[in-house]
Amino acid sequence: MENNNFSIKGQLVDIFERSIYPAEVIVKNNKIHSIIKLDDAPRVFILPGFVDAHVHIESSLLVPSEFAKLAVVHGTVATVSDPHEIANVCGLEGVDYMIENGKSVPLKFYFGAPSCVPATSFETAGANFGLGETEQLLSRPEICYLAEMMNWPGVIHKDEEVMAKLALAKKFGKPIDGHAPGLLGEEADRYAAAGISTDHECFTYEEAQNKIRLGMKVAIREGSAAKNFEALIDLMDKHPDRLMFCSDDKHPDSLLEGHINQLAARALAKGKDIFDVLRAASLNPVQHYGLDVGLLRVGDHADFILVRDLLDFEVEATYIFGQLVYEKGINYIHSENNKIINKFDIGKLSTDEFSCKTKGGSLNVIVAKEGQLMTDWEKIPVRNGGLPDLQNDILKIAVINRYQQAAPSLAYIRGFGIKKGAIASSVAHDSHNIIAVGSSDEALKEAVNAVIETKGGLSAYDGGSLKSLPLPVAGLMSSEDGYEVAKTYMELDKMAKGMGSKLASPFMTLSFMALLVIPELKLSDKGLFDGRKFKFVSVFE
Repeated sequence: MENNNFSIKGQLVDIFERSIYPAEVIVKNNKIHSIIKLDDAPRVFILPGFVDAHVHIESSLLVPSEFAKLAVVHGTVATVSDPHEIANVCGLEGVDYMIENGKSVPLKFYFGAPSCVPATSFETAGANFGLGETEQLLSRPEICYLAEMMNWPGVIHKDEEVMAKLALAKKFGKPIDGHAPGLLGEEADRYAAAGISTDHECFTYEEAQNKIRLGMKVAIREGSAAKNFEALIDLMDKHPDRLMFCSDDKHPDSLLEGHINQLAARALAKGKDIFDVLRAASLNPVQHYGLDVGLLRVGDHADFILVRDLLDFEVEATYIFGQLVYEKGINYIHSENNKIINKFDIGKLSTDEFSCKTKGGSLNVIVAKEGQLMTDWEKIPVRNGGLPDLQNDILKIAVINRYQQAAPSLAYIRGFGIKKGAIASSVAHDSHNIIAVGSSDEALKEAVNAVIETKGGLSAYDGGSLKSLPLPVAGLMSSEDGYEVAKTYMELDKMAKGMGSKLASPFMTLSFMALLVIPELKLSDKGLFDGRKFKFVSVFE
């Protein structure tokens, strides 16, 4: 990389001294050589770049190099990234792909070793990480932590393999990320005591405060589907040193609008202290994970941003490694890494394969919730009108094994509001089989077959028109221009809402309906699943 020497004048925001003063920042050989206090300087603010403390890049539907183009516009200079999604599809090759693609651009991607591949034994995945794969990854210098330990029952019951993975992370001196939504009491005590250092799944103030009490750090999450900012931001009043900001899962339309800068602006609007806000947005994740990211100190890498004000955090320029990567609408990130890897091996399905014989008695229905990954569980009597029951918003949901030909797994769901047609996706956490929700068997067939035809992607079928977004990289990502991918995604999102969905992000919500480690009721390619008792249940009772 070219060594850059330059200087910038403005109002320097010093997180360590908790002060703002006019200064000149002198950069030599891509590092902060000196900072000179001035009597006066332009009314532009110089501050450390933002860090996303937990994100699955794959959920942006973009490869890392294209994610970077959109993120630097909002002042993001680094991410703590869990390649769990592509690992579940393509194994170690998938993790290597993310690392190498990320290296093709200046944004600093810090990847973890996925701890749960597959996430559970109750679904079909494309890979399996045992102790050998975990140790191989943790031994690598570019892997900086053990990614979210979703198998919290395995932690609290001291499952042998789970505990061995935690021991490996400790052996290599690398932090362990958590994932334990709603965990309280003695179970939370045992989870934290095992060495879990963070959690981004807290959704109540009391839960997060308790985990902080146990020594964990809390990443306040605001993604495209899961939104916990409002519930948790007041923790900053008492625990500014224990908080970080993260997106977790962010679709491309949301990434166009903003990133960590949005959370910083919202926190300030709620009266939070500017320096506490910036600790969560940059300092805390850098220190917790030991990231090689500059924090505007002499000797640091020149990773900083210029913003117009400290209210909206509208970014005027972003520098990474002393390199100008974005300035006033001009993006300087370029990538030509178009390698494709995938694992997709099924043929098209017939309408009959989506039929489900209705039985009497009661029906176990998944209830999707706006802004949450958790679902509710309703037991309702089977009505004479049959299923799906569009009048009462009970749609059919299907999960189809993408790795080998098998019959679809079928159940019913409320909360999507679709009145006609169907939507489908091969982005279905965590094993990324195809998931679809629709108003009829015919509509489900059309939407699912569109995903099969492109070997991964998103699709919407409204009963007459069919639209798709191909995701050829592992069925999760596109290597095409991020802005064009975002445009197509927004067209699909609009189409789904035109079909009746009232959800803010129908496709993102759909992607979590197969996430078995988040209660309460979910669907895998093997059946309907009780996420609290970790066992299958019948659709009809």
